Amino acid sequence: MTSHPPPPHTFSVAPMLDWTDRHCRAFHRTLSKHTLLYTEMITTGALLHGDRARHLDFSASEHPLALQLGGSDPAALAECARIGEEWGYDEINLNCGCPSDRVQSGAFGACLMATPDVVARGVEAMRRAVSVPVTVKHRIGIDDLDSYDHLHTFVQTVAAAGCQTFIVHARKAWLSGLSPKQNREVPPLRYDVVWQLCTDFPQLTFVLNGGVQTLGEAETHLNWVGGVMVGRAAYQTPYLLAAVDRRLFGEVAPDPSRREVIEALRPYLAGQLEQGVYLSRMLRHTLGLFAGHSGARHYKRTISEQAFKAGAGLEVLDAALAGIPDAVLDSRELLPPTREPAALAL
Repeated sequence: MTSHPPPPHTFSVAPMLDWTDRHCRAFHRTLSKHTLLYTEMITTGALLHGDRARHLDFSASEHPLALQLGGSDPAALAECARIGEEWGYDEINLNCGCPSDRVQSGAFGACLMATPDVVARGVEAMRRAVSVPVTVKHRIGIDDLDSYDHLHTFVQTVAAAGCQTFIVHARKAWLSGLSPKQNREVPPLRYDVVWQLCTDFPQLTFVLNGGVQTLGEAETHLNWVGGVMVGRAAYQTPYLLAAVDRRLFGEVAPDPSRREVIEALRPYLAGQLEQGVYLSRMLRHTLGLFAGHSGARHYKRTISEQAFKAGAGLEVLDAALAGIPDAVLDSRELLPPTREPAALAL
């Protein structure tokens, strides 16, 4: 096992079920060297009793990389954390924010916010089992447990168990009445609650998650919080990651162009194709790379119609790229200048 320094939380891409698999992360890494990447949530049951390699394998280029676990039993969490560290992950994260029915039936995810002592025991067990950081991702409240006092107690209790970094989705979650998708959109964003946590717990690191669409917004939030996590915007318009290293981590090298991103991804695609991975499983994550630019529709249509076919290889990627103007391939703009939303005003 290779030792890596603790991952910086300045900027990260959220764990997203069915999205942030290893192929997505390999693609994102071609855009940014420093962005902290997360796995999809993996339940302790799946890890202890399922195909570990399928859940845990990743490419060395994906570092810094965190493993997100779903579960509530301290012994199971500790064993899975140990496995994750042994596999080479740089951080173990506990999901206390997912509101889906399946997660609730397993008594983990967002419903754990009702039982901070249970979360604390899990964190303590994981910290005893591993030397890498153990972090928690949570909401600002659930159902009627949405007072700031309850949130304060949750953070205080879990911090006492040794958690130093909290990733806060700045919305409450309704465990009944709203779908997971609605829970990402309907409850209002309360960034002020996250800022208050920073004031009340200056010794802890708080990473703000929820609704962040641009790097301008991220830069504004970083005046208050220790880090920003972006979800759907990073997936749907992934080229925003290309400017992260320069704007947020002080890199002096120019942002990679879209052409350079694709060329950097080719060796990974070729290697996975040799192992029998379907091209569509990998290229589906790139469909937003040209969002807002000429040729985007041709690229998406070609990939969607051709990449799933047995035997499809890099010639499909070349055909998709043939409809993209050189000016777009070599562009270092996220969108045409009038298209990017304004930065968040405070």
